[in-house]
Amino acid sequence: MASSSDLLPDSLLLNGREFRYADMQQYPGTTPFELNGYEAKVLDFCRQWLNGTQDVALHTSGSTGQPQPVLMKRHQLEASARRTGDYFDLGPGDRMLVCLNCEFVGGMMMLVRGFERRMHLTIVEPQADPFALVPAEAEFTFASFVPLQLRAVLAAGHALRLNQMKAILVGGAAVDSGLAKQIRQLTVPVYLTYGMTETASHIALRRLNGSKPTTAYRVLPGIHIDQDARGCLTVRADVTDDQLISTNDRVKLLDAHTFEWLGRADFVINSGGVKVQAEKVEQVLEVALMELELPSRRVFVAGRPDARLGEQVTAYLEGEPLPEEQQQQLLSLLRKRLGKYERPRELVYIGEFRTTDSGKLNRRATLQGLPASTETEE
Repeated sequence: MASSSDLLPDSLLLNGREFRYADMQQYPGTTPFELNGYEAKVLDFCRQWLNGTQDVALHTSGSTGQPQPVLMKRHQLEASARRTGDYFDLGPGDRMLVCLNCEFVGGMMMLVRGFERRMHLTIVEPQADPFALVPAEAEFTFASFVPLQLRAVLAAGHALRLNQMKAILVGGAAVDSGLAKQIRQLTVPVYLTYGMTETASHIALRRLNGSKPTTAYRVLPGIHIDQDARGCLTVRADVTDDQLISTNDRVKLLDAHTFEWLGRADFVINSGGVKVQAEKVEQVLEVALMELELPSRRVFVAGRPDARLGEQVTAYLEGEPLPEEQQQQLLSLLRKRLGKYERPRELVYIGEFRTTDSGKLNRRATLQGLPASTETEE
């Protein structure tokens, strides 16, 4: 049975060093360690929160445009933390691994959940395998990862440590078919999140494993959703300060609480007058790469300027070009599984994709400077 000191933490661990809450409230004057830039920013937010700040400045991730400042009220973040804590039954005695970038809403909300639910916090700077930064004997109840991290954690053989948790969140980017297959082997419940800075992190979850994985997201209690004229999701709740938020995410509403995500409205490709959803093509491409047992790599699909079609569907693959035989096998499989206007008319290889400060794929920055297409496939 946990002691009262275990249930009511008065300190947290940051990069392996202990910081007491009472000292943090006076930070930086009583900080006993020399801090790097990330640590200073994390502790500054902790100080503000512990001292009762009512307004929190956030920035969007910048994955679909320039990062934008967003001012959130304390009660919005508290409502989000309360909702997640209630859903997963998180509270005193639970131990949370915080390995997302705390300068953005995903990581910052992990801190808020820890404070509001009185959980033990172990914070590490974001890196591919966060477990490399914590003792081998450290156990955790709850964690949130981006797909790149979860893939690295599994590759490093940490499945047993994951299976000891109550639940795991994964978000910030799409989960490809290869990672999804690995997740299905885990016994810990794993949920793909849907949310954004303006909704104080996730407002809906999709179960990825277990006996009943689903393709649909279900909103958490108290979240009200609908669609606008574009077919994009709208959200209103306490986490939006009861303001109606219109997203750029095209969805199929299944009922008042459940939706299927179709893709970003700004990622629709208009090819010869036919509208193609880039994310649908990406999913088919990822499955094809896995089935052909080709080396795992990041991919995305976008419209490339084309004189005849306006835009042509183009697949961008990270890394060195595939050998010609493998490339033709891939294109042949895509032709079988995609419609005439959906299939990529060109494979473009880029040495390394650009990412945002929060680790998300930055399509626009990656595509900057690439030449327009001059040829199209009939």
